[in-house]
Amino acid sequence: MGKQRRYTAEQIINKLREAEVLISQGKTIGEAARQLGVAEQTYYRWRSEYGGMKMDQARRLKDLEKENVRLKKAVAELTLDKLILKEAAEGPLRYAPAATAGRQMESKSNLTIGLPNGGRSFEP
Repeated sequence: MGKQRRYTAEQIINKLREAEVLISQGKTIGEAARQLGVAEQTYYRWRSEYGGMKMDQARRLKDLEKENVRLKKAVAELTLDKLILKEAAEGPLRYAPAATAGRQMESKSNLTIGLPNGGRSFEP
């Protein structure tokens, strides 16, 4: 097994440029990849992802990918908050005991779920 290593986008672009030079000198893609210290499959993956990119474009791509992950997490958290508030605003707690075969019944106890105003509906 070879040594696992992560390359930065800049390093990958430089290696792709080196590979282009080696291939133009008559080496095969496999030989060029071995000389760069990567598998041939890695070369093809890099070429499909970074082929033709410049350094600043690769940096911008990575920055946008990080921002996208951050925004997806924020949307997920806000969606969850919205669903919790929507359920809380619907009214008293409900439960479905096994004996009723799925029929929902209102809770007869005065349970609250930790909301202001004792769990009653609220207006934002």
